Amino acid sequence: MKILPICVVFTLAFARTMAQDPHFSQFFSSPLTLNPAYTGKFDGLWRVSGNYRNQWPTINNAFTTFTAAVDFDIIQNKLPDFDTWGVGFLALSDRSGNKILQNNYLAFSTAYHKALDEDGYNQLTLGFQATYGQKRLDLSKATFEDQLTALGFTGVTAEVFSNQNGVNLNYFDVNTGIMYSMTTDGVNGFYLGASMYHLNHPKESFKGGDFTLSPRYTVHGGGYLPIDGNKMFHTSFIYQTQAGANEIVFGGALSFMLNEDESKPTNLYGGLWYRVNDAFIPYIAVEIANLRIGYSYDINNSSLNTASNSRGGNEISLIYVQQPVDRSKKKLNCPKF
Repeated sequence: MKILPICVVFTLAFARTMAQDPHFSQFFSSPLTLNPAYTGKFDGLWRVSGNYRNQWPTINNAFTTFTAAVDFDIIQNKLPDFDTWGVGFLALSDRSGNKILQNNYLAFSTAYHKALDEDGYNQLTLGFQATYGQKRLDLSKATFEDQLTALGFTGVTAEVFSNQNGVNLNYFDVNTGIMYSMTTDGVNGFYLGASMYHLNHPKESFKGGDFTLSPRYTVHGGGYLPIDGNKMFHTSFIYQTQAGANEIVFGGALSFMLNEDESKPTNLYGGLWYRVNDAFIPYIAVEIANLRIGYSYDINNSSLNTASNSRGGNEISLIYVQQPVDRSKKKLNCPKF
């Protein structure tokens, strides 16, 4: 019987528009959606990142999300030692309810990373992000409760939208974030950040009115510690809240260096994160030279088990950092996740 999955999908799609932004289990591998202060926060010339998430695949493609981003530093030779100024660009597409609802975003980010000591071991960062958002509801694929008859969804809905021919929504959005990072010896690292999205409360409603997009508040942090010559422990957490919906995720991973070349390491990662009251998230990744590819799978343990069959979602991440030819230049204190 297909009625239940269709209703569940549309309900979830509508709830997504009213409650939470798209999110990733591998939040640590999606820097420009986590905090604008991450812009340019890496040790290298430029960084390319991408993410793909298919959430609750057993419920008729409930949510699929894609991102692509690039960021880099500018005017490096004109800044004080260990200061950096980063800029970046982000594209995100989120499709809900088997493509009934589509959200597309284009963002420009910038952040300044200020060294607080002469060695750059302590840094404070402030970042901003400007976003153009577009939402589209495909009414040809949508079904509503009042269309249900004895023969299926054959009735005519009484729902009224502002534009029945093409339900589109466009808006401008502003986000900001702050982060503190430190190292005690130039090898380990610790960081703590906070961000706020939708500062300007953009209006968001397909049916008119004054409904505004609720702010999203995020606190995140983590660190990495060497265990011996070829092993390192990485840990991170995130807490975020939006429109009464809260999320807490924490966990960690071990990385194992498989070669002896620290300038172009081959690392294998394995770990586990946990989303409180929702899912266990096993994670594996491989890093070859400057490219890291990660995979995680949400194992749902909440009340959605019946609908999801414990399948929370597949997620793939990719991060590539281009390194300079001359590695004798100053090394920046940057989070490795």
